[in-house]
Amino acid sequence: MAIDEPNPRFSWSLSGDGFNRKQLAYQIKVENLNGDILWDTGLIDSDQTLEHEYTGAALSPLATYTWTVNVVDDADKLVTAKTQFTTGLMHNKWDAQWICVPPSKGARPPEATLLYRNPFRAANVSNFRKNFTLPTAIKSARLYATALGAYRFFINGERVSDDYLTPSFTDYHKRVEYQSYDVAAQLNQGENAIGALLAEGWYAGFLGLDSKKPAGIWGRKPQLSAFLLVELENGQTIRIETDGTWKHFIGGLIYSDMLKGEKFDSRMYPNGWDTPSFNDQEWPNAGTDVGAPADFLCAARAQPVRCTRKLKPKSVKQAPDGAWIFDLGQNMVGFCTAKFKAKTDQQIRLVHAEMLQANGDLYLENLRTAQQEDIYVAHKDGAVEYTPTFTFHGFQYVGIYGLDYQPDINDIEGIVINNDLPEVSTFNCSSKLLNQLYSNIFWGQRGNFVSVPMDCPQRDERLGWTADGQVFAPTAAYNMDISAFYTKWLDDIVDEQSEEGAFPDVAPRANSTNDGAPAWGDAGVILPLLLHDRYGDKRIVERMYQPMKKWIEFIRKHNPDYIRENRNHNNYGDWLYIGQATPNDLVATAYYAWMAKLMSQAATLLNVREDIAYYDALYECIREAFVEKYVNDDGTVGSSSQTSYLLSLFVGLVPESLVQKSVNHLVQNIHDADDKVQIGFLGVRHICPILSQFGHSDLAYKLAMSEKMPSWGYSIVNGATTIWERWDGWTHEHGFQVPNMNSFNHYAYGSVGEWMFEWMGGIVPSTQHNVPNPDSKAYQSFTLRPTLGGDLTHCDTGFISPNGQITSNWKKQPNGTEYTISIPANTSATIELEAIENAKILVNGNPAEANYKNLYGSSRAVFGLGSGDYTITVN
Repeated sequence: MAIDEPNPRFSWSLSGDGFNRKQLAYQIKVENLNGDILWDTGLIDSDQTLEHEYTGAALSPLATYTWTVNVVDDADKLVTAKTQFTTGLMHNKWDAQWICVPPSKGARPPEATLLYRNPFRAANVSNFRKNFTLPTAIKSARLYATALGAYRFFINGERVSDDYLTPSFTDYHKRVEYQSYDVAAQLNQGENAIGALLAEGWYAGFLGLDSKKPAGIWGRKPQLSAFLLVELENGQTIRIETDGTWKHFIGGLIYSDMLKGEKFDSRMYPNGWDTPSFNDQEWPNAGTDVGAPADFLCAARAQPVRCTRKLKPKSVKQAPDGAWIFDLGQNMVGFCTAKFKAKTDQQIRLVHAEMLQANGDLYLENLRTAQQEDIYVAHKDGAVEYTPTFTFHGFQYVGIYGLDYQPDINDIEGIVINNDLPEVSTFNCSSKLLNQLYSNIFWGQRGNFVSVPMDCPQRDERLGWTADGQVFAPTAAYNMDISAFYTKWLDDIVDEQSEEGAFPDVAPRANSTNDGAPAWGDAGVILPLLLHDRYGDKRIVERMYQPMKKWIEFIRKHNPDYIRENRNHNNYGDWLYIGQATPNDLVATAYYAWMAKLMSQAATLLNVREDIAYYDALYECIREAFVEKYVNDDGTVGSSSQTSYLLSLFVGLVPESLVQKSVNHLVQNIHDADDKVQIGFLGVRHICPILSQFGHSDLAYKLAMSEKMPSWGYSIVNGATTIWERWDGWTHEHGFQVPNMNSFNHYAYGSVGEWMFEWMGGIVPSTQHNVPNPDSKAYQSFTLRPTLGGDLTHCDTGFISPNGQITSNWKKQPNGTEYTISIPANTSATIELEAIENAKILVNGNPAEANYKNLYGSSRAVFGLGSGDYTITVN
């Protein structure tokens, strides 16, 4: 992976046995492969391990560097680690030509009718190839590749990488990413061949939710560009790049589209087309006169999409319509590898669905115009193994049509794909339902993090809806390291900001022209502060600060009375709520106040003093207007809906004298609803945390563990393995909800995962009043406040923070509770344990020196601990 950043940042984490382990000093060195030192910080007294910005000599493009960190620990021991990084173009010009399908042979008379491909049908996938010679042994080689479309490269018959769907989904009129691969091991001295497949991808394929619009939002003709740099042992450098000498052919992939699936006709497949011995004399040369972009390419920011696991079916049975239905036991995203016996010219269809109808057939109505269908056409009799190339589906069930025999259960394997982000959490407790909820949340994230945080992976949408992404982001950051993934998505959000300052509803916008609604466009402010809070990333706040200011000023300009009711665009409100409605302008104004708070925190972080005062004053003006319009003297808020209370309490809009009354009203509302949630996308993140914060963890546990509709548990006891889009996506009384919006893999309601980690496990980053702390150092200091509840007997939670592994386990004992915790080296934690005053508390067998405070509605013993592994008993 190449980087285009002229001032990269360097980070590391520490581990070690013992207690109170610390870094006392560090030294960073960067040198080129010749051993020349470009940067040497010298030994610096500091315990900081994250985000050290490079300030050495200018880095060269397309070069490899070694960086070394030396750390002096608290035992005065020097520890060293070393690794390498490679630079990309560093914003220099991309010189390789763009190639595409060649123009048709023969000149077209001026008066003739010009025929284009049908934009309402998926188009062919192109094969490109070139032979070349390397005269001596290879020392190093890297391939740099991109496309307007989706590509896959091969060298000497081998796939170059295990990435899928490259390059990433962006607004291709503003930014196109390229990838870099080390290919030295695939090259030979002598004859070589390089080949590529080029599909329409997000650029020219079907995308979005408007079925009236054709494919090709950014363009109708996919294009490919790449160059291969080979350094030989004799010192010579050879460059092979895409140009008009490459050959082109339409092979067996009749089409391969994100939404329409794939058709592969093996009768047309040119075997060995990507090897040096292949005869391409009959292939025409590639087209080159395409006017493709050259000035806004950038190196890929995030981890690529890869196969992250494979699933075996749980059962196979024949449906009434004749299909053989394989149940993979898990709603997943990707495709299948299928093995079957076929006859010459036979067509085999693989159709994918999330659910089954009552009669056992596949439930496909919720796909709208998407076609989750892959087709294989056999060129001869015999056994076949088939895997699609440039498509993906959301499904648990796959039906094979066209077989004249009963397949074996092992004939299908589910290939799960998603951005290959490091998975950093573990969760296990004594409740099977809560364990399944954690799994459903994780699988929802896994399935929808494909280039952007999509809303859903199955129907004709699959877009980066901004509210979904921001509501779920705190949970996502516990499950995976999302830092690079969300940084890339923030690029998309800024790319789509309007000239007037409005962030979008979806990023990239694709075929959506909507400016951002409240809570949707606000993602452009929320996410940079979250990334700083969780990863110590100050640069993202610096880079986003001016776009954030433009967004806030856009809102302020159109809402001079501080109630956010103008230019709210689609104004979705508490989307897909169930039960009592929350006024949309209340939702909008609460978010407006939160944005002002966050902007003050950003200004504090960046030390922009005049802005701190400005945003603090703006918050107070919004708060006063909110109280006047929505808060009553008896503590009721807005429509007295659950979300009315949740948002106002979360943002701190309820006067202190009325907070307890508002909390009481919230609790009574829940009881009046038979102890069930009555919320939508925006309320769901806050209901359990707010209850726990104000001393009602017993009720939070009750909601989390409920099996009544609506609840997370209702879907689980009815077979859900991911989070549903709707609380009532399927019910015993009514069956399936309306099919035009009924996804069974939609992570927004999974934002309850934040509560599971921060209250059940008790792992809390440094925050102040529900906004990121400017002094946060990405869990270098944090709080552990495990909170018992329900009928649980134990709960084990683990999280790999940027500073190392945090563990928070608790288990009920006959005379109290036992806690097992791990605090990483070079960090410290504030421990807040439920305990009556003067309870017997032992830390590794020694009495704890604790203060007692009334926190979260109960007495807590509070004390600090440095790094180490601890067993704590509270009797």
